[in-house]
Amino acid sequence: MLKTMRILIIEDNQDLASGLKKNLEDEGYAVDYLLDGEEGERRIQINHDGYDLLILDLVLPHKDGFAICKSIRQSGIKIPILILTGRFDVKDKVTLLNSGADDYLVKPFFFEELNARVKALLRRPAETITESLKVNDICINLNTHRAYRDSKELPLTLKEFSLMEYFMRNPGQTITREQILDHLWDFGFASFSNIVDVHIKNLRKKIGNNSRENMLETIRGVGYRLNVYGRYPRANTEK
Repeated sequence: MLKTMRILIIEDNQDLASGLKKNLEDEGYAVDYLLDGEEGERRIQINHDGYDLLILDLVLPHKDGFAICKSIRQSGIKIPILILTGRFDVKDKVTLLNSGADDYLVKPFFFEELNARVKALLRRPAETITESLKVNDICINLNTHRAYRDSKELPLTLKEFSLMEYFMRNPGQTITREQILDHLWDFGFASFSNIVDVHIKNLRKKIGNNSRENMLETIRGVGYRLNVYGRYPRANTEK
């Protein structure tokens, strides 16, 4: 019997929250919603194992979405987070991703787009049959969603983990931005390509990539490649 995916919505606009709840329940999900930031964070902190996805608004009473997102990640909670925002500024979007959000959706939006984002965040590759993957001194556990480098755990978000898994399943192969978008976001639009660049930059910081070892290499004008030590010459990487 398939597990029913459970979603928590933290959104202070009750009409929007109840509308999303109804539409997502029509898609087969179990959905709860809360209207207050502090109450929503408490629910996730106490019962994060009971939810598969958090849909989080930025502007909330008592505690905003930025602060909630950072607090959740600092607590080691890896639940996927989809941010709803009315802000269009690129810096705000970068700040969201740096705070631990996995994806964002700008208001107003069509439900069909939100539903597609939800499915992308909840999707697990059907071909996953091994428990772990290892390339160089990085190892990821596919069951626990934990990543390690030289036995030290890496604080990856779900999206960063999925990105690392994608590279580790294709070591030494050049992967285009479009392939990454199609695989991890289900949206093959050039306007979203900055999301890939931000996640690559964050992933490099967390795995400790440097120009000497050049583990995660930029293939300029094409995409990226996860190098296997000793197989490729050193090249410049984007900072």
